[in-house]
Amino acid sequence: MKFLNKETYTSMERIFVGVAWPYANGSLHLGTVVGCLLPGDIFARYHRMKGNEVLMVSGSDEHGTPITITAEKEGVNPQEIVDRYHKEHKKNLEELGIKFENFTRTSNPFHKNVVRNFFLKLYENGYIYPKKVHAFYCNQCNRFLPDRYVEGICPYCHGRARGDQCEECGRTLEINEILEPKCKICGSTPILKETEHLFFKLSAFEDKLLEWLKDKDYWRDNVLNFTINFIKSGLQDRAITRDLEWGVEVPLEGYENKRIYVWFDAVIGYLSASMEWAEKNGKPDEWKKWWMEEARHYYFLAKDNIPFHTIIWPAMLMGHGGLNLPYDVPANEYLTLSGEQFSKSRGIGIWIPDILKKFDADMIRYYLSINMPEKRDTDWRWDDFVAKINNELVAIYGNFIHRVLSFIHKNFGKIPPYTKKGEYDEEVLNDVKKDFREIGEHIEKCQFKEGMKKIMRIAQSGNRYMNSSEPWKLIKEDKERCGSVMNVCTQIVGILAIASAPYMPQTADKIWKMMGYERSIHQQGWGEISEMEERVIQRPYPLFSKLDIKEIVQEERDPFSRLDLRVAKIMEVENHPNADKLYVIKIDVGEMGRRQIVAGIKPWYSKEELIGKKIVIVSNLKKAIIRGMESNGMLLAVDKGGRAFLLIPNAKEGERVYVEGIETEPDSEVPFEDFKKIKMFSKNGKIVYKDRFLCDDGGEVKIDGDVEDGYPVR
Repeated sequence: MKFLNKETYTSMERIFVGVAWPYANGSLHLGTVVGCLLPGDIFARYHRMKGNEVLMVSGSDEHGTPITITAEKEGVNPQEIVDRYHKEHKKNLEELGIKFENFTRTSNPFHKNVVRNFFLKLYENGYIYPKKVHAFYCNQCNRFLPDRYVEGICPYCHGRARGDQCEECGRTLEINEILEPKCKICGSTPILKETEHLFFKLSAFEDKLLEWLKDKDYWRDNVLNFTINFIKSGLQDRAITRDLEWGVEVPLEGYENKRIYVWFDAVIGYLSASMEWAEKNGKPDEWKKWWMEEARHYYFLAKDNIPFHTIIWPAMLMGHGGLNLPYDVPANEYLTLSGEQFSKSRGIGIWIPDILKKFDADMIRYYLSINMPEKRDTDWRWDDFVAKINNELVAIYGNFIHRVLSFIHKNFGKIPPYTKKGEYDEEVLNDVKKDFREIGEHIEKCQFKEGMKKIMRIAQSGNRYMNSSEPWKLIKEDKERCGSVMNVCTQIVGILAIASAPYMPQTADKIWKMMGYERSIHQQGWGEISEMEERVIQRPYPLFSKLDIKEIVQEERDPFSRLDLRVAKIMEVENHPNADKLYVIKIDVGEMGRRQIVAGIKPWYSKEELIGKKIVIVSNLKKAIIRGMESNGMLLAVDKGGRAFLLIPNAKEGERVYVEGIETEPDSEVPFEDFKKIKMFSKNGKIVYKDRFLCDDGGEVKIDGDVEDGYPVR
């Protein structure tokens, strides 16, 4: 077999791959994988096979307020949270085949020291200054609230916003811009109070950033347009300290009770992880090859992280001086689940520890690659996942490889020589090699979805060639020609293995080993295969098995996921004409519109108390006629010995109510008998399901009154 080894390449490049750092406040979900981890890994694996020097780094982001919020909910120290999830993340990344030169963490002393040094360099260069500002202060919690402790409405798109950024339009926000602010911990409305913070002079870099962006026409349109428009709208200086006890200490006197802001801390992680990698390898200055000499820097992330990587981090690097700026920032759009963005904090997602227990890692990588949200949001659908695995990965890709290697193993034992030419041979090989070259071109341009499509096209070409050549007839009529056909087929299998290696690394290695090679395919070079040598084939086995959608849906779904719980606002209340204890209530469910429900809460709530009150309803409960009146949904309340206490949400009408860690996949309607099987109870003045709190976008749902633990929700 002839192909290019790594040693063949003479024009070696240095490629730096920075992957956005996942928060260590919960399990990884598929949104994080497809947003940054998988595309970064595909890109890095390809360049390693090309013989380029690659440094791919990331780690657990451990200083954000999502960490402290999770710790407060669980009543533990933040260090316990980050230790738990950092360990889990490393294990899951290894199982997924995501390979880093260094996957580290922001809570380690090495990183903290690099952050403090970077901070002091910017301070010395005049880009950090003190400023008195007003920040949100919660009188009920008796403390200043960092950004993520404040939630409300974006003033620009009116979507869901945290204190410093809108989750929907991605725009960064000043803390006092947010509309209808609420404290995430207690739900009360915070006040603005004066405090002093240190600021990064981002406004000083407007012209420099625009000049730097002039030659970035190879960037994705969504990234470039967003960045330029953001800068032209006017850059504001940003606070880089916050009122917290958890994080990197500020290396200046007078700021002992403050910590460095997580956005400033985390992006410096790319540099600190590179330095730490060099230190671990006994070459402490090796990082300079990527940061101070010629190298191309790529950053992989989801679109909500664009401004931090195309504006703020480049400005910080400019302010520091002497360090390489990003070459490309190929940010992905969102992967959604039933149309909603994956979110740890909102409990929407498919969690990596769970899905890895049920499916081959490369099945997951395949579906995410062929469905990658490079230009627009894409939806994870279980029926589509099963269809693509069964109809593409199993029926086309896996089938071709298995039938080729099985036929050779049975009839030849080893790869037969190419001795008798056929008219179609050269044509199919030229097409396959053309597709292979285009796969490399697509990967280099970060067009991973198109690259995966070309891999499937090669498998389709191989199947067509084998079908038209009919080796099962030739083996009886012309064994020499049959051997030549199978040599061509094996070339296609080899090309498929190499092309697949960045995308499905474990599968590619399996193919390579079945073809009789001892060393890993990842030690081979990226190059076209020509005529195969006579190598003994190992006993082949199927690479993938078909999936059953019925089994998956039945196994995957928690009963709670069938519910569509929503926040509703009571608009009108009337007495039921045929029942003394019932109300007929008109409610507003936001984008779902207005509807009518019948509720048995008349003995405990007057009409006046209910008008304007927000409640939680089961919006997809099967419609019912109750004493002659239609009820389209049901409000939820705690039943304390026959006394009803309403559930009090914090979000606006129409917003979803959920349980953290449980996917939301509502049925079109749920029978009342099925709803009764889902057990929710009062706990600490809130509602739990399987020891997890019921939440909405404003925090945990509370009970309208003092209720002891253990009472059921009806």
